[in-house]
Amino acid sequence: MVTSKVASARHSRLCRTLCALFAVLMLIGASVIGTSADASVEYPAGSVATNVYLDGVEVLDGDCVIVNSITYVPLRKFCLLFDDCSFSWNGNTSTATVYTANGMTITAKSGTLYINANGHYYYTVGQIYNWSGHLYIPIRPLARAFNSELNWNAARHAVELTSPVGTPAVAKASYDADDLYWLSRIISAESRGEPFVGQIAVGNVVLNRVASTSYPNSVYGVVFDRRGGTQFSPVSFGTIYNTPSESAVIAAKICLEGYTVSDSILFFMNPRVSTTNWISKNRPYAFSIGNHDFYK
Repeated sequence: MVTSKVASARHSRLCRTLCALFAVLMLIGASVIGTSADASVEYPAGSVATNVYLDGVEVLDGDCVIVNSITYVPLRKFCLLFDDCSFSWNGNTSTATVYTANGMTITAKSGTLYINANGHYYYTVGQIYNWSGHLYIPIRPLARAFNSELNWNAARHAVELTSPVGTPAVAKASYDADDLYWLSRIISAESRGEPFVGQIAVGNVVLNRVASTSYPNSVYGVVFDRRGGTQFSPVSFGTIYNTPSESAVIAAKICLEGYTVSDSILFFMNPRVSTTNWISKNRPYAFSIGNHDFYK
């Protein structure tokens, strides 16, 4: 028979073990979260909390999360870190508009892959989400809009921001009209109906050729290049002159902002409809997006 003293000791050890296990579970729960610090936002399962520092001071009170390797922040709270702002929400289009005291306007729509800041179109990589009535946006394009330098500190597992020097607002956008005209048309003609990132990749091919010494040094020159035969079939078919889709215009602006899926791709083809396999036989394969295979 177990004495009362032995039973008491066993009970004490069991309590200590359960307390230690509970503490471990609490630590795990602190890193993989479902709700924010104030419990007003429900994040997707698997979201991981991370910290944000501005000039060395922690900000956003734990409202920054990583989802699918992309760091998200609440639009309203982030903007107020840098400037006085007013906000409006269009429920019909699920679009938020931010007006800063320094004259910048930012628009962001739930479900899209870009923001518009003073006419600049910045690719967000991950889509914009509406979580519990709060619009969450990948942090990098927002930092760029406010002229804030961003650094990911892997050792600290945190985002580090620096206050902008001068105005916390990107200047008004000014795209070269000729480049935008032809780049948006070739993107639209070649990749209408393709995933948005695939449209960007087609624009990257054109701009990569512009940057290469092996091709003409302008968007127009690359699009209408006929050395070795017509380079792009829409030039032969005449669809290059069609009015571009809205998404193609936005993809062109994102490309002109400098975003690139790859700075080495120079060719693409749709193997299902292509009349020649020269590209696939002579160029190194890079990746596929939608119906297009891209090559270096």
